[in-house]
Amino acid sequence: MASSTTPSPATCQSNFEQGVALSLHLWEALTVAVQNNWGGPDSSDKRDWFAGAIVDLFPDVSRLTPAQLQQRITQQQQQQQQPTQQPQVIIMAGNAEEPDQEDVETVLLQVMLDEFEVNVDDDSAFEVAEQVVRIRGECLRGKFDGVEALRRRWEARKGSKVVMKKAEDQDDETDWDTDDDDDDEQEADGDGDNDVEMGDAPALARKERQEPEVDEDGFTKVTRKKR
Repeated sequence: MASSTTPSPATCQSNFEQGVALSLHLWEALTVAVQNNWGGPDSSDKRDWFAGAIVDLFPDVSRLTPAQLQQRITQQQQQQQQPTQQPQVIIMAGNAEEPDQEDVETVLLQVMLDEFEVNVDDDSAFEVAEQVVRIRGECLRGKFDGVEALRRRWEARKGSKVVMKKAEDQDDETDWDTDDDDDDEQEADGDGDNDVEMGDAPALARKERQEPEVDEDGFTKVTRKKR
């Protein structure tokens, strides 16, 4: 029998969703795109939809029994112990698949290009994808320290604004930086950026969600959201 202190599958799923939302809200490339409305006037809402789309790549474990969740964890651990040359898609109970880091990174890059017209050519999408997959594994095991660490980073960024620095002497290279100067003045006079308020942890947007379409090569197609 499962211990009474073991988090329920619904709690594991909820924390995973929060971790994904925090990961995307802390992604500097996406933050700049939202602040500058590169995704249109509803860029902030589009980011929330983006987080929901990433969550939907993964099977929803909230309706599993504790025994089924434990089976999912065991299979994931076995997959991680296999040689790296083996297929990285994890086949779970109920024929549901767990995407790997490369799958998540592909969707991150495609949505950034399609929805925000940003070609992310640094390693930040890889890092976000790696973080999402790591948090997924932790949450399935009922460990939420990674999510709490992201929440603390989110709270520490309250009042900060990410700015874009373009290198004039190089071709199409963009650096991201955080402008922490005059943070107190911005909070005092209410002249903040176009980003969401940093006080509360971000939530997911699940309006008008559609089932992901998978092409013949096994890649998930992300359709462009109408503006």
